Amino acid sequence: MPRTPSAPPRRHRFLQLDVFADRPQRGNPLAVVLDADALRTDDMQRIARWTNLSETTFLLTATVPDADYRVRIFTPSGELPFAGHPTLGTARAWLWAGGEPAGDQIVQECEAGLITVRQDQDRLAFAAPPLRRSGPLDEADVARLAEALGVERSSVRGHTWADNGPGWRVLELESAEQVLSLAPDLAWMADAKLGVVGRHRAPADGNTPLDADRPLYEVRAFTLAGVEDPVTGSLNAGIAQWMVARGGMPAHWVATQGTALGRDGLTVVDVEQDGTIWIGGSTVLTVDGRILA
Repeated sequence: MPRTPSAPPRRHRFLQLDVFADRPQRGNPLAVVLDADALRTDDMQRIARWTNLSETTFLLTATVPDADYRVRIFTPSGELPFAGHPTLGTARAWLWAGGEPAGDQIVQECEAGLITVRQDQDRLAFAAPPLRRSGPLDEADVARLAEALGVERSSVRGHTWADNGPGWRVLELESAEQVLSLAPDLAWMADAKLGVVGRHRAPADGNTPLDADRPLYEVRAFTLAGVEDPVTGSLNAGIAQWMVARGGMPAHWVATQGTALGRDGLTVVDVEQDGTIWIGGSTVLTVDGRILA
């Protein structure tokens, strides 16, 4: 049978950015397709498989009056209701393309709802969305994940669900050094997205002044695909919500992520008096061009 002629591909502006980094190739890459209203869902999924990045986003016209734009977020295998570094990267792409927020802050529409993004000089930050699932993990789950990480169960200081869309579980270990030393057996985590967090040690001399921008935590993220994510906004948001709920946290801290992968990811957490938690970071443009789709 002869093939049915297909419509010629259309040109769309295409950007690639590094999120949670201020220099190229140091953070988490994101592909953004602008002016994507004419694309169908299967077009978006095909493009996301082709870019082969952890996420590719598509900028669309908002469908609700309170939003500045709408975004759809795709991994190579499916669509996500929300993700952190795609939120910041898409907001930056929208601004670079000439977008102007209707109010004082940017309002993004996504499957998870309306997400507020604020500008702080060259940094963008999103308001952490409500958790879809929280609370401690089952003990059997904790033991299984500890074994997958290659650590003793006694090394796990705390654990929780931190699911704001992607489905994160979180284990807190004794130190950042232990987090960085992990060599997990990812085959054990085929059905879990796992975040691991540990606190950096204070200066040994006791005389170094406190620095609000000195990293407080080290974070690592292991995904269903059996790979490690460089820097993860949704995970850092869920961790921050958990830690703030426990109490005793400062109003501002910085977490490092990607160190084990040779990246320099920095996530900035700010907690307002009303309880709003902002997850911020720098974003740098790495590719600016056109894509045919």
